[in-house]
Amino acid sequence: MASKSAIRAEAARLFDRFQAAGAQPVEASVLQSADTLLDLYGEDIRSRAYVTADPLQGEMMLRPDFTVPVVQMHMSDGAEPARYTYMGEVFRKQEHDDGRPSEYFQVGYEVFDREDPEAADAEVFALFADVLSPLGLRAATGDIGILLAAVDGLNTSDRRKAALKRHLWRPRRFRTLLDRFGGRTSMPETRARLLKTVKKVGVDGVLDQAGAEIGLRDRSEVAKRITALEEDAATPPIAAGEVDILDHILSLREKSPNALENLRDIAVDLPNISGAVQRLERRLDALSAKGVDVSKLDFEASYGRTTMEYYDGFVFGFYAESRPDLPPLASGGRYDALTRVLGQGRSIPAVGGVIRPAQVLTLTEGKQ
Repeated sequence: MASKSAIRAEAARLFDRFQAAGAQPVEASVLQSADTLLDLYGEDIRSRAYVTADPLQGEMMLRPDFTVPVVQMHMSDGAEPARYTYMGEVFRKQEHDDGRPSEYFQVGYEVFDREDPEAADAEVFALFADVLSPLGLRAATGDIGILLAAVDGLNTSDRRKAALKRHLWRPRRFRTLLDRFGGRTSMPETRARLLKTVKKVGVDGVLDQAGAEIGLRDRSEVAKRITALEEDAATPPIAAGEVDILDHILSLREKSPNALENLRDIAVDLPNISGAVQRLERRLDALSAKGVDVSKLDFEASYGRTTMEYYDGFVFGFYAESRPDLPPLASGGRYDALTRVLGQGRSIPAVGGVIRPAQVLTLTEGKQ
């Protein structure tokens, strides 16, 4: 593994490239508010981030990424349009002892521009492709927006759609929910027993039998949850044809032009994705205008579902096919919804990505 000084020097080289492309250099504090990150990601972030306590600021986390603080900074006082670059260390717990560090450098490039989002997508991707071109990497792309639109287009309750969208980034949980909502699997036995008891004695009767309140939820909150379970049990299953269409989208892996044609055909039966498919077409045109050979560009509809939780549109990653042991050397995507959450009533289309200089060095040294 390269030394820390060598990684820092490579990070500085990439940082200079992004500044030459027009980005303004910015910095972000190593300690980030835990409240902000918990609001965004829920309690799951605790399993991935390092948590500490400050006597004045309260619970804090070592910076798990740069995107959130950069968005906060821009939404607070940034001019528009804007391009930013940054470099520094991020900190993430690793679940497996596979040699991946829990502390590593990132160099990033972010674009905030409402004029032409697809052109901004193409700008970021083409810049990363150019910077990394000497390494001969494979690029993968996807579009979380198409998946979100497909879920929104299902003929089912808003509650079920919200649950599916909330777990889109947890494929196993998403599959469990989709199979249950589609009637492919039975309701969990414990839930079935609960609802049977509710039918006999009512919600209040169930709560009376449960005894004294324990935990953070009070009686009214538990009652609302039971009522929601009753409403879900009474909701008809999602039609088998709609589940099959969603499965087809999720499994789609093609070169980009073929994927576009496939998705156009699907949009005939699931018109809710038409807008997202049109955005994909405009993006491919913008990429072609930037010199990217889209006929060779991989599109994977499910790409980004395990690692890119705040992305809601175009997503991409660059990989060394000769080194499957390495994580992606670069990744990124569009995160418009994040600017709405952090913008306190304002929002702006935004897209960006990061390069991991340690992986760049590892691959560069292997080619020498």
